[in-house]
Amino acid sequence: IFEKTEVLTNSETVFSVFTPYKNAWLKKLNPSNLEPFICDSHPSLRGRYAPIPKAIDTGIPSLESMGFRTTGIEKYLPPGQRGAELFLSDFLKRIDQYNIGRDFPATKGVSYLSTYLRFGLLSIRGLVREAHRRMLAGSLGASTWLSELIWRDFYFMILANHPRLAGGQSFKPDYDKIVWEQGAKAQKLFKAWCDGQTGYPLVDAAMHQLNQSGYMHNRLRMVVASFLCKDLGIDWRWGEQYFAEHLNDFEFASNNGGWQWASSSGCDAQPYFRIFNPITQSERFDGEGKFIRRYIPALEKLSNKSIHAPWLAGQLELEAAGIVLGKDYPRPIVDHDEARKATLIRYNVVKKVA
Repeated sequence: IFEKTEVLTNSETVFSVFTPYKNAWLKKLNPSNLEPFICDSHPSLRGRYAPIPKAIDTGIPSLESMGFRTTGIEKYLPPGQRGAELFLSDFLKRIDQYNIGRDFPATKGVSYLSTYLRFGLLSIRGLVREAHRRMLAGSLGASTWLSELIWRDFYFMILANHPRLAGGQSFKPDYDKIVWEQGAKAQKLFKAWCDGQTGYPLVDAAMHQLNQSGYMHNRLRMVVASFLCKDLGIDWRWGEQYFAEHLNDFEFASNNGGWQWASSSGCDAQPYFRIFNPITQSERFDGEGKFIRRYIPALEKLSNKSIHAPWLAGQLELEAAGIVLGKDYPRPIVDHDEARKATLIRYNVVKKVA
């Protein structure tokens, strides 16, 4: 909505904290910011355009020639502007409940519009205009969704004003002093994370969702990112790259911002000592295990209590569910409590700047 220096602090500097940025953003917003741009067409000038070089005047290349493969994703994500409008229409029927349901991956609580927005099939101005109108009418769901759209602008602004982030640098330079796991051990842990074989069901289900569909629920992006950085001690850049390769809605600024938030190296990030407990997150946001069962059918017969931490289930329950840990489902590749202690030590180098 705004250019990189249009929303500034009172001292005419760029923001690095979201909430004051959001407040200034909303204060600056006016109807002209929400109007669509008018694109003029000048057919009479086309004769002045440079001719298309013969070397590239060969027609539209095939998707296969550009390295794409057939996935069948159109069954779940209808293509084109028509698909975008269908999804938007469906979401607007649910938007008033967005603030209530958006954190629960087993329910239809989010918009599912990110891929359409990423590829320009939906106008950010149009979405903001709709969200802002509904917010003014009293919709808490629309207000929460508008905040998410402002986060998008925030990360765009951060990247535009700090282009060094595109080179892999931490927003907080001192966080580049952190020594991450390396070598064969790190590669083995990273592969288990990528393949959804960590032994933590919510983390694994989230990675299966990504690998199978090219999509991951926003709450789960935070969970798996925190797990990679703060449970496994793996450099956030590894996860950032994996997401870039697998997300249909990949957009650099938001992806980088999200990973740096999770690793605590970014602007307005979570404190370094805030470490998501994957079991607690699972119990809180997938209490009945519906999402886990959807992506890990091997665990479907476990109780709603045990499905969040199968290794804590009794032997009789495991046998009744037909589960042999280490065979049908992996044991945890790391102990969360021990990993938390290791992470606090790892982050000692940045304590003073956190």
